[in-house]
Amino acid sequence: MTFRRYARVLCAAAALSLTFAATASAQSKPTPAALLLAKELIQLKGASAAYDPLVAGVIEYHKNLFMQTNPNLAKDLDAVAAKLLKEMEPRKVEMQQRLTRIYATHFNEQELKEILAFYRSPIGKKLVAEEPKAMEESMKAADDWSKKFAEEVAAKFRSEMKARGHNMI
Repeated sequence: MTFRRYARVLCAAAALSLTFAATASAQSKPTPAALLLAKELIQLKGASAAYDPLVAGVIEYHKNLFMQTNPNLAKDLDAVAAKLLKEMEPRKVEMQQRLTRIYATHFNEQELKEILAFYRSPIGKKLVAEEPKAMEESMKAADDWSKKFAEEVAAKFRSEMKARGHNMI
């Protein structure tokens, strides 16, 4: 698994954990209007799209996990994974509903209106369009950097261990 993919999985898992925690700890009940505004904000920002890969990712993860212990069942595991993906695809809506409630809990109606105004502005639209590209480039840069850093650390380990009389491969 590349650093980028690992980071995405970690970010999604962390966000999901925060989502559950925030939902559980919400003190105030959002108004129906705030929920509508929050839903619009999430759609405008494309925030729910960040979580869309979760359903497929969890299914793929478990398919691969079962494949490791049962490699002869690859055909059946692939079929079950495809069936589950089709069956569980609608579950993405649950995440959008959670995000909507979280935003509506953290921001009141007026704040949501102001945030929506920003995202409808030219700079807000540019942010929505460019941020995924910037994040992708950032993830690639982090992946490239971590590979080079790992090589440097491994070389330093070998050097230090050689100085101590140990030949590390």
